[in-house]
Amino acid sequence: MTKIYTKTGDTGETGLFSGERVSKADPLVDAYGTVDELNSTLGVVRSLHRRDDKLATILRQLQTELLSLGADMGSGEPVATRTTDKQVEQYEAWIDELTAEMPPLRNFILPAGHPVTAHLHQARTICRRAERLAIRARDYRAVDSVVVRTLNRLADLLFTLARYANHVYGVEDEVWK
Repeated sequence: MTKIYTKTGDTGETGLFSGERVSKADPLVDAYGTVDELNSTLGVVRSLHRRDDKLATILRQLQTELLSLGADMGSGEPVATRTTDKQVEQYEAWIDELTAEMPPLRNFILPAGHPVTAHLHQARTICRRAERLAIRARDYRAVDSVVVRTLNRLADLLFTLARYANHVYGVEDEVWK
């Protein structure tokens, strides 16, 4: 690609990797656009978390995987080729590992704390929206079920990462009363 602009979207359509032209208002475009928004939000988190640690490593990997997930969604094909259940298993392993390092969660908590934490909670809510949109898109187009599973577990991981960030920065979770 030599130019960032192609002018092919000037009429309100975009192209899937399959070559199919669809409306930019297509539910699938809305879903993978929200995955892109999530990825950008994780970029904000990474810019705030200027450490070389476990959290930084996980965030970098998540951004890479979100590009793959968006590519799978934007392929126009019914089967994901880059997104797999191995990612879901990895997210579960990280959730278990990080949870073991923190005090047990006994109450609902407010999405607050350190700025890194607040942005991770924001990322979690964007991820939940992406999940809902992927399910809506699935009603109109073929969306691999692994995409929905991945977004579901990723939202759980982002919640855990938010708590973990507070833990790393020495900030207590704020209990909802």
